[in-house]
Amino acid sequence: MDYGAKLDAEIEARRDDLIALTQDLIRIPTLNPPGDCYLEICEYLRDRLAAKGFDVQLVRAEGAIGDSDKYPRWNVVARREGAHSGECVHFNSHTDVVEVGRDWTYDPFGGELDDGKIYGRGACDMKGGLATSIIAAEVFVDLFSEFSGAVEISGTADEESGGYGGVAYLAEKGFFAPERVQHVIIPEPLNKDRICLGHRGVWWAELETFGEIAHGSMPFLGDCAVRHMGAVVHEMEQSLFPALAEKRTDMPVVPEGAKQSTLNINSIHGGMEEPEADYTGYPSACVPDSCRMVLDRRFLIEEDIKDVQAEIQSVLDKVKAERDTFRYDLREMHRVLPTMTEKDAPVVTTVAEAIQDIIGAPAEYVVSPGTYDQKHIDRIGKLKNCIAYGPGILDLAHKPDEYIGVEDMVDSAKVMARSLVKILLGHDEITVGEPKI
Repeated sequence: MDYGAKLDAEIEARRDDLIALTQDLIRIPTLNPPGDCYLEICEYLRDRLAAKGFDVQLVRAEGAIGDSDKYPRWNVVARREGAHSGECVHFNSHTDVVEVGRDWTYDPFGGELDDGKIYGRGACDMKGGLATSIIAAEVFVDLFSEFSGAVEISGTADEESGGYGGVAYLAEKGFFAPERVQHVIIPEPLNKDRICLGHRGVWWAELETFGEIAHGSMPFLGDCAVRHMGAVVHEMEQSLFPALAEKRTDMPVVPEGAKQSTLNINSIHGGMEEPEADYTGYPSACVPDSCRMVLDRRFLIEEDIKDVQAEIQSVLDKVKAERDTFRYDLREMHRVLPTMTEKDAPVVTTVAEAIQDIIGAPAEYVVSPGTYDQKHIDRIGKLKNCIAYGPGILDLAHKPDEYIGVEDMVDSAKVMARSLVKILLGHDEITVGEPKI
């Protein structure tokens, strides 16, 4: 019997299960921040996978960034051992989703199915990918119980805020050690015909400018920290942003605009703290003595992190030379170096062959404009054989009316299942032999 035909038929037969699973996951509102419903979704996944014979652990990232008694960072790791020793294939998906935002026409946590698309916050990024990997793994272990090695599935916290309470914590505890896991597929939404080899680097920093408080009717007696920050932004517009636009990479970054270096001003806040939501009065009249700006700098594999920092310092030095009372503090929040898996890595070639089988065209190789949890698997886990591959359109992530296409999930599940056959059954050509039921 044709292994591929058997896999494809079984995945098609579970289409309704795939839809229902995706809807169930969307309906658990795992908003991050602050970190809602992490335990609820981990318990849901535990019950689902334990019923399929997976050994399941719930792991709280105690002491990690973001973890607290009010918002504990829970993760789930499920492992199904084969009949024989061999390598492990791990599917990792994050369970958290970003804020809803405005302008939705669908219920953000309704999981509504409409014209072949499932709508909701996290549908694309990345609960649809999580559901897809679960169906692929379940079909594989149901059809081929005599496989070698192991299949793992994890649902992890906090990817949207850096992943420190999720994959980073698990990597520190050895869950992604190369002797334990050999192949990692992260079902981020990069399109079903693309393999994502890695991502650009990121440097986050908080800049604070200082002034002197005074009465707002006599601002000449104070020193406005917001105006100092305005001078910084002006200098960035004049010199830094044009310079970044000139930098280009040979990395296959998508979309096209991300092939250059970029800087996002994530937030600016000056003056008094925002009042409580139920406060109905006016602010007091004060000259702000502090202004904070968060910088999100994305850099290329050709750039050195020291040069990235030096460019910001150069802006600050120029402003200081022009403003006598300019005082500031620059604090690094976190950094991630660019990473890119080689095209000839085993997981890359395996998934590429499976894409050719299902899509009927060669895989496209891309690099993500933003970081994702591959950074921790690479940096902490020391595991290089890792990619992102999953259904969904990257441009829909974090947008209103986010959705995942059912057909894309079905095709991606077929790719994932065939990849498991190629690695854990040792069949490069899925055309011969009877499956061992």
